[in-house]
Parts: sequence; C-alpha cells; structure tokens
Amino acid sequence: MQNHPEHPRLPRWARALAALALLGLMLWGFVRLAGYGLDWLDSRRSSEALRQVYYSQPDTDMPAPTEAPATPTAVPLTPAPTAIPAATLPPMAQPGLPAVSYPGNPRLQISSRFRALRNKSKYIVGWLTAPGLLDEAVAQRDNTYYLTHDALGTKNVNGAIFLDESISLKTRPYTLILYGHNMKTGAMFGSLRNYETLSFYHKAPLITFDTLYEEGRYVIFAAGSIGTEPADRNFVDFYALTSNDPEKRQTAIRKLQTVSVHTCTVDVQPDDQLLLLVTCVEQDDERRVIAARRLRDGEDEKELIKQVEKSRKK
Repeated sequence: MQNHPEHPRLPRWARALAALALLGLMLWGFVRLAGYGLDWLDSRRSSEALRQVYYSQPDTDMPAPTEAPATPTAVPLTPAPTAIPAATLPPMAQPGLPAVSYPGNPRLQISSRFRALRNKSKYIVGWLTAPGLLDEAVAQRDNTYYLTHDALGTKNVNGAIFLDESISLKTRPYTLILYGHNMKTGAMFGSLRNYETLSFYHKAPLITFDTLYEEGRYVIFAAGSIGTEPADRNFVDFYALTSNDPEKRQTAIRKLQTVSVHTCTVDVQPDDQLLLLVTCVEQDDERRVIAARRLRDGEDEKELIKQVEKSRKK
C-alpha cells in the first residue's frame, strides 16, 4: 500500500484566526438576516398604518370612474431606477391621440382618502389593490428614492411601490407604470409571480388602481417576462407604450400579448389606458411585467372574467 504524506498541520494561531474569521462571517450573516427580518416587519407596520388611514375615510367624494379616451403623458419615460433599469428612450412623438381631462373631475379635486394619506406623506399619489396579493399605497418622487424607503419615507430594504417619475397625473396618462421590488417574502411586487399561474389568473384578473383624482378598475391581459435590450427577442418598447402614437402603442401592446405566458382574448386598443406593474427577475436584462387595461364604459366585470377564463397556458 502506498503511503501518502500527511498534510502539515496549521499552527495553533492560524487555526484560531480561521475560526475567528468563520465566526465573524456567521455573525455578519446572522445580523444581515435579522436586519432583513426587522425591515420586513417595519414594512408591514407602515403598510398597515396607511391602510388604517385609507380605509377610515369615506370614499363618496371620489369621482366615479368614467371611461373616456385617455390623456397622453406629455413627457417621455425616463430610464428606470438602478434596480429596475430600462433602455434609454427617445423624445416623445408629436401628439396623436386626443388629450382629455379627468371625466367628472376637471378641477382635479383630491378625495378625502388621499388628503388623509398625504398628511402622512405628500408623495403618496395612488392606491393599488390586487385581491389576495396587494393592498398598498403608491408614491411618486423619483425613480431611486423608493427603492430604499417605504411609502412614509422611512429607510427600508423592501422599498415601496412607486409611479414612474416622468408620468404626470395632472391629466389622465395613456400608460401608468408602477415599480416595486421582487421580494422573496412576497412583499411589494414579490407576489406578482402568481399571475403567471393560470389558475390564479383565472380567479383574480381584475385589479384596482385609484389615483388622487379618480378610481380605476383594470383587467389583466398579459403576464410574463420581457427583455430590456432591443436585440432580445422578447424586448418590449416601453417608450412606445408611453407614446400617444396609435401605431406604436398597438405594436407594443401586441408584443406584450406575444410574450405573455397565457393566451388572452381581452380586446386592447391604442386608446385604452394601460397599467403596467414592473419588477426584477433573476436575469439583469429581464423584467416581469403584468399588463392591464382600464375597464371601458359599460363593460361587465363578470363577462370579462368569463373571457379571461378561456385563456390557456402557452
């Protein structure tokens, strides 16, 4: 039998240093994990505090949702924040679709609910509700602040859901884009992955996004991951979705439907108001997007749900 030479034994001081380094690494990991846990708890407390404010106020003074041609956003979508980057966008095209003020609220009256919320934070501009998943305030400041702060402005790794900084609510935008972190706990937009499960999508295709100036109900028509690089076969041009050029918008809408993991026969037209929920996925050059369109005047929610139930996994 061949004898193998024994490995030289490390000096006692070297073994002690290695043990101390390992212990330090373990303690650092524990502290970091504990910090995430505390941030998660603080995020839940902040969200619940805002829910109590929001739901304690009557909603009778909020103008009823009335459908009309959407109002184009006058400025282009800026590149998304570092955690949710998008391609650099060219200048906005000349007006194509007509601009209209909010139906039923031309003077931009803010509801009592949002007045109460803005006493807590002047940057709160909306409220997003997705049954079983989300019931959160939406803020707007810039595209970086709410990556590291909650809706009340407290530093928190979970961040907050926020409206893209370039979108003005002074008139009704053609496209509303909301960002949020893809947290493993399911916080913020971590739960959006559920819409890629066909059974869940069938049961909960309708979401609500109310702003300072009006209520809004939306039906989801696409769910999946898109590419952020033009060379990617799943690239979707976000600039086109914020444009008021009908042809560009229609092309981008069709691409969203193409990359969706489900088929869906819900009709979507260029003059429909769109709501996009955007978050990161594993790949740096991809984003998960849930795309919905505003319910049109006179549409029946039950009929829309029946239509969604006909969708199938691709």
